[in-house]
Amino acid sequence: MKKRFSLMVSSIMMAGALSACSGAEETSSTASSEGKSDFPKKPISIIVAYDAGGGTDTTARTLQPFLEEELGETVTIVNQPGGSGWVGWNAIAAAKPDGYTIGFLNSPNLASGLVNPTMEKQVDLDSFEMIGNHVVDPGAVAIRVDDKRFSNFKELVEYAKDHEVTTTATGVAGDDHLVTLKLNEALGTKFKAIQFDGTAKSRAAFLGGHVDVLVTSVGEAYPMHLEKQLKVAAVTAEERSSFLPDVPTVEEEGFEPVISQSTRGLVAPKGVDEETMEVLETAFEKAVTNAEHEKKMEEIGTQVGYYNAEDYRALLEQDVKDIEGLKDLLGW
Repeated sequence: MKKRFSLMVSSIMMAGALSACSGAEETSSTASSEGKSDFPKKPISIIVAYDAGGGTDTTARTLQPFLEEELGETVTIVNQPGGSGWVGWNAIAAAKPDGYTIGFLNSPNLASGLVNPTMEKQVDLDSFEMIGNHVVDPGAVAIRVDDKRFSNFKELVEYAKDHEVTTTATGVAGDDHLVTLKLNEALGTKFKAIQFDGTAKSRAAFLGGHVDVLVTSVGEAYPMHLEKQLKVAAVTAEERSSFLPDVPTVEEEGFEPVISQSTRGLVAPKGVDEETMEVLETAFEKAVTNAEHEKKMEEIGTQVGYYNAEDYRALLEQDVKDIEGLKDLLGW
């Protein structure tokens, strides 16, 4: 503390200090305001952890122009496939936390990896700042239109009770793999999952006749079903999809219900400041709920399922709990 020399000097110093303090607060407030409005000031990259042409890539590119409109900056989709999604998810977590690199998480694939004891994981849910959920996509079981062994879900199940039938999967305990396991457990079938690194590869293998059944999502199957490249035999949901109203649920075909869905949400790496996150969250909500965006998503047969950051975090936490409850089925 400085020694006071006189009341006058003290008063002058105090007045000066108060003035400086006021000026500092004003400057700080101005800087904060400017900082908030300054983001973004350069292009933003969105990491997709799967190949170009897959479901996540397609929906990300559908959302892209609406995000650009809200953010006032270029948004670039960057595909980083590999490791059943973990190459891309690790890249998101490791990115500089400045808001300029964000990306999509896919669950239950992500949740399964977090629970899987055989995986060496360097990230968890706390490695990400949640922006919000974009897609909720029910599962679909599809067969080839020219398959002579079965032409509908009932025939497929009866055949698979006596014969090994291969199915596609894009990660151990991913949504598609879980459908195969749940069908075997509930219906006594002999489906055998063949793992692929992404839906684009699994789809190509199925269409090429290398795998018997395509287990995928409604959004993935919808355009091929319309073009008669395949036939969706059943959906793994509680009720029929509005995109495939003529396709029954597993339960409607007379079997024990098998429920599975996938979600895709946008996140940033841990450590992005609150003001930047607020900009991202607001832009994301406006883009996702934009009527034109919803129309575009409907055209590709994919269901929009907006969740805010808090609710999206809760959704992922529930996925982790659900997978933990399936450890015995998964042999974990």
